[in-house]
Amino acid sequence: MRTVRIGAGAGYSGDRIEPARELAEKGGLDYLVFECLAERTIALAQAARRADPGAGFDPLLADRMRAVLRPCAERRVRIVTNMGAANPSAAARETARIAAELGLSGLKVAAVTGDDVTAAIRGADLPLIERAGRTADVAATMVSANAYLGAAPIVAALAGGADVVVTGRVGDPAMFLAPLIHAFGWAMDDWVRLGRGTLVGHLLECAGQVTGGYFADPGCKDVPDLARLGFPLAEVDEAGDAVITKVEGSGGRVSRATCTEQLLYEVHDPARYLQPDVVADFSGVALREVGPDRVAVSGATGHARTETLKASIGYHDGFIGEGQISYAGAGALARARLARAIVEERFRLTGLEASELRFDLIGLDAVRRGPPVSAPSEPAEIRLRVAGRTATLRDARRIGNEVETLYTNGPAGGGGAWSSAREVLAVASTLVPRDWVTPAVAYEVAP
Repeated sequence: MRTVRIGAGAGYSGDRIEPARELAEKGGLDYLVFECLAERTIALAQAARRADPGAGFDPLLADRMRAVLRPCAERRVRIVTNMGAANPSAAARETARIAAELGLSGLKVAAVTGDDVTAAIRGADLPLIERAGRTADVAATMVSANAYLGAAPIVAALAGGADVVVTGRVGDPAMFLAPLIHAFGWAMDDWVRLGRGTLVGHLLECAGQVTGGYFADPGCKDVPDLARLGFPLAEVDEAGDAVITKVEGSGGRVSRATCTEQLLYEVHDPARYLQPDVVADFSGVALREVGPDRVAVSGATGHARTETLKASIGYHDGFIGEGQISYAGAGALARARLARAIVEERFRLTGLEASELRFDLIGLDAVRRGPPVSAPSEPAEIRLRVAGRTATLRDARRIGNEVETLYTNGPAGGGGAWSSAREVLAVASTLVPRDWVTPAVAYEVAP
């Protein structure tokens, strides 16, 4: 039976680049997919585009393309990526420019647009998924609103001869599903195969997680050679069943356990995993080790897609100010506690207006709140961190400034003071009718 080989070149925007090049050169791939767009990432990209109309795509796009375009072109590996973020058209132009720079004349790059629904949502009364009883009243402070597109426009771009497809917001598994639909000619209402293809995409979308990266836990779940972690690939047949593996000799591990953890990742209901193309059902999935670093995946199915699409709304939600300072040596904990008390009192005396405040003693209670599991010995060093949410940038800066003043106005021996103040771009979700979204495909060709 014919198989298609798809590799995962990235699991997030700042991911390593070397494993993707390894896949391009040694993976025997048909397709290489870069998943680089988180919910908050596109809101930041939209803000960048507003400041510069030529910006708004992934900052590592040029580095990634320079690393893989030539080996992919030489081996006829086609690339699909959401590195277009808020500006797929500009990202496609940049990719074509880099291709020309590399001497890859004629390389065809598709830009998939249509996910931006900011204008439609701004005047709509839509309920927010995560905030019961609230509607999209964040519109007054909205920076962006992007609907999750499905596989169809990527399939169209591949059918149009694109060597590289650059999208904005699409469902993560859809980037892997689209090449399978294109290669095997699956119907867009073949819910069983679409469910199986969505499972393949879900297992690959976080790249190094399924080859043991996030899985690793020394002494409990040991994974070899993590510094050279290889990213995964799938060998997929026409029925949609697959084998998950990696490049031979690369670091990491593919096992039933690594695949099980990734299978459950961010899936609230395994029987109803809602995606733009299909409601996937993973409840009957079977994972079977069929060789070293080879796991056979089968048993997924699917049901008819929903009539709405999820949209992520990025909006301004105030500012966060933060300050940190360290104390070490004898009495470090007592001095850090005194420093915390001083800052708390300073906020009261100066009338700081903050909707949230948090005081952490890093090394004691910053991650695990509440009483310790066992009585700790006196720590050798403690770092005080103070953070708060404010309505103005001025008040956010005051938080870090008060911590810095501990250098000369607080307990002895403070060092390494640091402060920051930044705008908060929050994310909320809603559902929009499908007919609000009109995907489009345009092409750039390297001269």
